[in-house]
Amino acid sequence: MTTGFSRVWARIASLLPGRADFAEVRRDPRRNLLAGLTVAIVALPLALGFGVSSGLGAEAGLATAVVAGTLAAVFGGSNLQVSGPTGAMTVVLVPIVGEYGPTGVLTVGLMAGVLLVALAALRAGRYMQFIPAPVVEGFTLGIACVIGLQQVPNALGVPKPEGDRVLVVTWRAVQEFAGSPNWTAAGFAVAVAVVMLVGARWRPTVPFSIVAVIAATIVAQLAHLDAAKPIGDLPSGLPAPSLSFLDLGSLGTLLAPAVAVAALAALESLLSASVADGMTVGQKHDPDRELFGQGLANIAAPLFGGVPATGAIARTAVNVRTGASSRLAALTHAAVLAVIVFAAAPLVSRIPLAALAGVLLATAIRMVEVGSLRTMARATRSDALILVLTAVATLALDLVYAVIIGLVVAGGLALRAVARQARFDQVPLDQGDHSAEEHALLAEHIVAYRIDGPLFFAAAHRFLLELTEVADVRVVILRMSRVSTMDATGALVLKDAVEKLRRRGIVVLASGIRPGQRQVLDSVGALELLRHEGREYATTSEAIRAARDHLETAGVLPAIPAQKQPRPFSEEALR
Repeated sequence: MTTGFSRVWARIASLLPGRADFAEVRRDPRRNLLAGLTVAIVALPLALGFGVSSGLGAEAGLATAVVAGTLAAVFGGSNLQVSGPTGAMTVVLVPIVGEYGPTGVLTVGLMAGVLLVALAALRAGRYMQFIPAPVVEGFTLGIACVIGLQQVPNALGVPKPEGDRVLVVTWRAVQEFAGSPNWTAAGFAVAVAVVMLVGARWRPTVPFSIVAVIAATIVAQLAHLDAAKPIGDLPSGLPAPSLSFLDLGSLGTLLAPAVAVAALAALESLLSASVADGMTVGQKHDPDRELFGQGLANIAAPLFGGVPATGAIARTAVNVRTGASSRLAALTHAAVLAVIVFAAAPLVSRIPLAALAGVLLATAIRMVEVGSLRTMARATRSDALILVLTAVATLALDLVYAVIIGLVVAGGLALRAVARQARFDQVPLDQGDHSAEEHALLAEHIVAYRIDGPLFFAAAHRFLLELTEVADVRVVILRMSRVSTMDATGALVLKDAVEKLRRRGIVVLASGIRPGQRQVLDSVGALELLRHEGREYATTSEAIRAARDHLETAGVLPAIPAQKQPRPFSEEALR
C-alpha cells in the first residue's frame, strides 16, 4: 500500500515544476522580459481574432491568453512554449458553438483539460513521435485553409451566414457580399494582410500585425467609417471564476467533442514544443509535463470565460526568435495582456473586425510552408497521398477525422511497404561430399526455402500462395532463422500451408525457429506440424539429414555408406 502511494506521489511530483525551472527563470531576465513584451504585442490581435472566430467574443480570446498562457508557462514541459487560443482550436470550436452554444464550449474545454491531465499521468506524450511528417504537414495546410475561409465573412463586412461547414458558409458570405458590397471592410482586411506579409519579409523582427491593426483603428475612428464594424464593448478585467456554465446532465453528450478538443490540444502543443526545441540548442521539452500544463490551463480557462487553448506555434516561434530562454518570457506575455485587459479595454473595443480578419488571413497564409510541402510531395507517392488526403479531410470533415484518416492511410501504406520486404526464395542444397549424381537425386526430392523478413498478416497470404504451389517433391525444408517477426495470422497461414502440403504427401521440416516464433507457432498448433518424429532442427544441415533419413526409410533414396556421409554445411549455407 505504502509502495503504491509512493509511486503515485513520485509520478505527480515528476509533473510539477522543480527547482531547476525556477532557477532558470532568474537567468537573463532582461532579455526574457523584452521577448515576452514582443510576443504580447504579436499575440494581442491574434487572441482577439481567434476569440471572435470561435463565437464566444474577443473577451474570451483575451481571457484564454492570460489564464491559459500563465498556467501553461508555469506547469508546462517547455521553457519556450507560448500558449493561448489558436486557429486550429477555433476550427474545432465553431461547430461545437453552433450545436451546444457558448456554455457547451466552456464545458468541453474543462473536460478536455481533465483528459489532458489523465494523458500526462499515463505518459502518453511520448507517442507524439509516431505521427508521420506528411500527416502533420497536411494537417497544417488544411488548418490554414480553414482559418482563412473562416475570416471571409468579417473580411467582407457581412453577417456570418448560418451553417457549420466552412465551405458552405464562405460561399454564402461571398454571395451576400456580391449582392451588397462592403468595400470598406474588404479594404481594411486586404490592407492589414498585405502590411503583415510584406512587412514580415522586409523587417521580420517588427510586429507589423499590431502596427497594421492600430493604423486601421485610427483610420476608422478619424474617418467615422460606419462600415468598419468594431469589436464592441469589452469588460475591463477578467470575470470572477465560476462553474455556473457546467451542466452535469450534458456531460455524456459532450464527451466526444471533449475528446476531439483534447486530442487537438495534445497534438498541436507537442508539435509546437518540438518546433521550439528545433529552433534552439540545448532546449528539450518534457512531453508529459507539457500535457499536464496544457491540461491545467484548459481546466482553468473556462472558469474565467475562456476557450480551450493549446501551444501556439507562431507565438512560440516569435518568442524563440526574440531571444527567450526561460518561462519568464511566456509569463511576461500573459502579464502584459492582463494589463491590456484591465487598462485598455475601451481602446481595444474600437478595433475593426475586418482588421482582425486581415490579421488571421495573413496568419493563415504564413502557416503554409511551401518548401516543406514541396519536399513532402516529391519524397514518395505515398507521402504525397497522405499529405493531400489529410489536408482535404481537414477542410471537408474536421481535424480529428483528418488526423485519423492520415494515420490510417499512413499505417496502411507502411504495412504494405513492410510486407513487400518479406521474401520467400528457393535456395540450393549444399553439395557437401555428394557426387553430382547424388546431389541431383537429392534435389529431385528435397526443396529448401528461405523466409526473409516479417511473416505477419499483411504478407502472410502471399506466402501461402507461393508455398502451396511447390512442385511435386517429397520434402520441403523451411529455413526460418531470418524471419524477423511473426504474428498469429502468419502462424495460422503457415499451419494451413503445411497441412495442405502434408495432404499431398509432402513432409515439411523447419530449421532455425527462434524462441519468440516457437511461442506463436505453438499457440496456433503449427509447431507440432513442423517437427519430424517429435524433433526440431536448429540448423538446416540437421534438417537435410533428417529429410534424407526419411527418404531412405521410405525407399526413395539409397543409403549412403557412413564413410560417405556429407560434411556439415558451412555457416553461410545454414543461414
